[in-house]
Amino acid sequence: MVFSEKDVKRFSAIALIILIVFLAFLIIKPILISIIGGLLLAYVFYPVFKLNYKLFREKNTAAFAVVVLIVLVIFIPLWFLLPMVIRQLFDVFSYIRILDVASFVKTILPNFSPKIQVDITASLTSLVGKISTASLGSLTEILLNLPKVLLQFVVIVFVFFFGMRDADKLKAYVAELSPLKREKGSLLAKQFKQITNSIIYGNFIIGIVQGILTGIGLLIFGVPKALLLTLLAVFAAVIPVVGVWLVWIPAAVYLFSIGNVTAAIIFAAYCLLVVSTIDNFLRPYLVARKTKSSSVIVLIGMIGGLIVFGFLGLIIGPLILEYVVLFLDAYKSKTLADMFRSD
Repeated sequence: MVFSEKDVKRFSAIALIILIVFLAFLIIKPILISIIGGLLLAYVFYPVFKLNYKLFREKNTAAFAVVVLIVLVIFIPLWFLLPMVIRQLFDVFSYIRILDVASFVKTILPNFSPKIQVDITASLTSLVGKISTASLGSLTEILLNLPKVLLQFVVIVFVFFFGMRDADKLKAYVAELSPLKREKGSLLAKQFKQITNSIIYGNFIIGIVQGILTGIGLLIFGVPKALLLTLLAVFAAVIPVVGVWLVWIPAAVYLFSIGNVTAAIIFAAYCLLVVSTIDNFLRPYLVARKTKSSSVIVLIGMIGGLIVFGFLGLIIGPLILEYVVLFLDAYKSKTLADMFRSD
């Protein structure tokens, strides 16, 4: 087969484009997760930016005000609370090291045979040791890579700022690049927005609120290591099926076991009537009523996303799987091919 000069030029241009795209990917790969994180923050706080824009009538000022506000509200408290959390974490590890697991197993499982007790003790000791080692290793890695973490934070802040300021231009640019028909693209964009709102607001934001409310109860009723337990409550709240009960039920049992029965009952009532029901009040305002993500897809996406992308994978993983399901539904209904432009 003989290629003409026109074919050679076309293939050369395609090869050059592929090479440039590949090199660009290599450049942004180290900060890709930070870029996605900044875009997600811009999406979450875009309504706040629009309110600021009505007030200031200038996009740079409005976006800068939102960035400063979020840094003050989120990162300054973390600056003061993080050392306390780390101290509590080391206290827990120190307690685990001196914990007599064998006596603990004999106390809670007195009717089991000695052999079973020994096997359970060995399994628990191994599990606790692995969790402690992995947790301390992750904490040490974060501290050693602090300059890199600060650099990633700077990228997030910059993308956050420009993502809000230039949101309209970004939407228009993506729409121009899209091969979809205008009406089909609008429908798909609406479905994407509903899915994104369901994951970010319905699962993540509401989960964070429930975790923080649980932490407030822990602090009020004097449960030890409340800050550490609050972080665990937030993490448990954003995961479907799990929920904050994983934290507040053991905390209530602890209060009851030390003789503080009144506090245990009030704390349990608070978690049941306030923390567990706040979802019913917030969800109608944050997520469209007809939008409902599959708990299975969200759970699988969170687990896989956490492994592949780290902490941000808790959001990115479910989003990717939900988008795939959306395209599969379009393919199944024979509407996918009809979505694309013919020009």
